[in-house]
Amino acid sequence: MAVPSWLERLRAAGKTVLVQDGKRKIHYLFEDGKEMAEEYDIKTGQLMSRKWREKNTLGGTGKWQVEVGEPTSPLLGALESELITESSSNPIFMRKDTLSSFQWRIRNLPYPKEVYSVSVEEEQRCCVIRTTNKKYYKKFTIPDLDRYHLPLDAAALSFTHANNTLIITYQKPKEILAAEEQLQKELKKIKAANSGDGDCKTQ
Repeated sequence: MAVPSWLERLRAAGKTVLVQDGKRKIHYLFEDGKEMAEEYDIKTGQLMSRKWREKNTLGGTGKWQVEVGEPTSPLLGALESELITESSSNPIFMRKDTLSSFQWRIRNLPYPKEVYSVSVEEEQRCCVIRTTNKKYYKKFTIPDLDRYHLPLDAAALSFTHANNTLIITYQKPKEILAAEEQLQKELKKIKAANSGDGDCKTQ
């Protein structure tokens, strides 16, 4: 079956767990050298961030690529911070999931809700945001569906607009909800590296 294949990759990966600041932080190291780092809220189990990193063409360590969570790091240089401040009026696209849905937020979009349309492009396996005033256009994928080899469902997609922010929601398929529940049970069994006895467990 397709669903266990991604779960099996997660199970086979080397994992280090830290519990810090109310979050459970998991670092995965896959057989192909790719790394994934996730942070979950301990109380709710909600995914707060997910980042990926892989080696570059020279064999060195590449930069972290954010999949879920804030798109910028708090550890920015002064110049980079100034550049971001200057462009703070530009649309900012980020993903911030809930327990039951994938969710994207695009800040700094002041147009009324009726200007936007969000659709599914099944052949390209992506979602598309369009505006009738031609002021904003964006394609984005849902990597989770690709990893589980699941089709995109237009009926699962919806959007709303408030406070200059476009909020797009895609209801998680039951297959992913079941897989995430199973993974959370397994992650909770791994002792945190900073739990006091220095045990850093890898599965």
